Amino acid sequence: MNATTSHKPAAAKRIEIAYLEAFLEMMSAERAASKNTLAAYESDIRAFAAFLKGRDPSVAKSDDLLAWLEQGWRESLTSTTLARRRASLRGYYRFLLTEGMREDNPCQQLGRMRPSARLPKILSIEETSRLLEACKQPVGKSKKGPYRQARLTCMVEILYGAGLRVSELASLPVAAIQGRDRRLLPVRGKGDKERLVALHADAVQSIDHWLEVRGAHSKACAKSRWLFPAGDGTRHLTPRRIAQLLKELAVRANIDPSRVSPHVLRHAFASHLLENGADLRALQHLLGHADISTTQIYTHVLEERARALVFDAHPLARTSGRTVS
Repeated sequence: MNATTSHKPAAAKRIEIAYLEAFLEMMSAERAASKNTLAAYESDIRAFAAFLKGRDPSVAKSDDLLAWLEQGWRESLTSTTLARRRASLRGYYRFLLTEGMREDNPCQQLGRMRPSARLPKILSIEETSRLLEACKQPVGKSKKGPYRQARLTCMVEILYGAGLRVSELASLPVAAIQGRDRRLLPVRGKGDKERLVALHADAVQSIDHWLEVRGAHSKACAKSRWLFPAGDGTRHLTPRRIAQLLKELAVRANIDPSRVSPHVLRHAFASHLLENGADLRALQHLLGHADISTTQIYTHVLEERARALVFDAHPLARTSGRTVS
């Protein structure tokens, strides 16, 4: 079978991938895959090709696949995205094996990696305190410094203080924080479901300060319906931009920026509450999880701490010649 695709590349650097078009044609003709599914498969395989830095995915090894999926987990991709990536790889390599284009299936080893069941990256309470302290540092020497400082402080206080998803934070309207009880924030999450989350006093104070600075910054900001406007105020800050701002903040707080993201602050909110006695059902509501099994991943935080406590503090663990297993 000819390995060359019939479509010309959309860009000069577009990676040519052996048998990709044949795979997509098979999925369309034999599996009746939708356009969205085909687009997702192609996007995933091309992303994997980019990860391989020039090597064609058709000759990749199991370790290459595992490394790419592991990278996605480290980047805090959702379990849904990771599951789709595994499905794309499985479909592609199953096709290559069936058509005799490969003699093995590198996906056989993917079962030993289950990112959705692993403990998420967590910042300690001390580290999150350092992030909040770093928010108080001046951001640049321009006239926009106070504006950016107030905005960043407000975003971190809400992300860590209320456990919002970054998409929920980015799309917060000003109207959401203008209710009667400023301590309760209505949030519209996945599936267009609305929930109420509690705001502590520092978060409310940072919101008030941000609204004051925001209103004085420009007419566009003052009139914008978004709590965190961008450009002329008709749009809100993107999740990507918020993530970039957190990376910059991590550097100022002397924390590895690869360990800090909006999703990591959401994880920190959940694990710190649970560590201090929060009820799992209440935490499920605060996080907006439809299924409590999603929330239960945070119980691993307590399990790990309990295990460490036994190993480090129990008298038998310190007795010479004895081990705890």
